[in-house]
Amino acid sequence: MSPLLPAALPSPEQAVWFLGPVPIRAYALCILLGIVAAIWITGRRLQARGGTGEEIYDIAPWAIAFGIVGGRLYHVVSSPRPYFGENGHLVDALKVWEGGLGIWGAVALGALGAWIGCRRHGHSFADLADALAPGLLVAQALGRWGNWFNNELYGGESDAPWALTIHEWDAGTGAAVRDSSGEAVVLGTFQPTFLYESLWVMLVAIAILVLDRRVRFASGQVFGLYLMGYTMGRVVIEVMRTDPAEIVFGQRVNVWVSLLVFAGGVLLYVVRGRRGDRPVRGARPLPQRDREHEQSDRDEGRGASERPDDTGEGSVKAFTR
Repeated sequence: MSPLLPAALPSPEQAVWFLGPVPIRAYALCILLGIVAAIWITGRRLQARGGTGEEIYDIAPWAIAFGIVGGRLYHVVSSPRPYFGENGHLVDALKVWEGGLGIWGAVALGALGAWIGCRRHGHSFADLADALAPGLLVAQALGRWGNWFNNELYGGESDAPWALTIHEWDAGTGAAVRDSSGEAVVLGTFQPTFLYESLWVMLVAIAILVLDRRVRFASGQVFGLYLMGYTMGRVVIEVMRTDPAEIVFGQRVNVWVSLLVFAGGVLLYVVRGRRGDRPVRGARPLPQRDREHEQSDRDEGRGASERPDDTGEGSVKAFTR
């Protein structure tokens, strides 16, 4: 092994710090950093699509609140033994700060929350989802570092230079268990699957940003790319993981969910592409209700130009590329 390469990547020995009585948890900070990044990126993309960029602030509270609840519910349902099994503690299901947010529950209920926000404020849900996709991937990449702090979600044992040192962990204190001499107890070195996923989703985010500049996608297709791109990597990484999981037909449940979501992404991409809703770059963005009227006019064989503009107060822009 080259002396320039480390024997293994380090892991933190502590993931909680206290400001007086207030605990500051690294896992929560990583999630919050991801949320901030997603909001900023989405705001910039909404501006590029003809919006003001402020639309995301109408929707974010709904998406975040629903997403956190959905992520925790999915984690508890897909890994029920620590909560409902022998020696399990149901009250631990409420301890989000100890880690455990399932991405599929977060995306599913987060999407529901975003849809509610779009309906309440008159925004286009499909356009919002397209604008959000790269930012959501960046949020996932940053959020995965919370697993690094918590010494969790790693793969099999490894002696590769990029293997990850894992400590015996006390989730209650948010710190490594220490031996009689005060040294953190090391379990071994393992595949850093959190790092693989973080790097993968960043690559998918960059690919989507590049493609979205060069291809006129139909509304909703970019989110389809997100679903397909993320799940391609997640299936491989999920197979590598060794943390406890429910097994269905010989595979971890998240493998099957990823395959189903990938199929859903393909279906979304194809169906939205057949609609032919590819806005012209630089065109004046229409309020959502005008877009609905325009589509109705097309169905009746009349051009949208026969309708007067409706840009009065209270109308909200939908977003074009």
